[in-house]
Amino acid sequence: MPTPFAPHIILAQNARMDLQALARAYSTPQALALRARIVLRAADLDRPSNLAISRELGCDNHTAGKWRRRYLDLGV
Repeated sequence: MPTPFAPHIILAQNARMDLQALARAYSTPQALALRARIVLRAADLDRPSNLAISRELGCDNHTAGKWRRRYLDLGV
């Protein structure tokens, strides 16, 4: 069975800065910071898979895919 490719995320500069601020702020809830890190990593130029993102960030690959899709559907 072929592995489907995850859609690539293209971030505008202001969206990237907003997500980086969320990921770095100490006052950001950790769940929200993880979501921001997932989206930021998914938007990198090397186009990582959900599995690669989940390994790097220590979450489930379904979680990485869920937040990638939600960002594409709803944005920040």
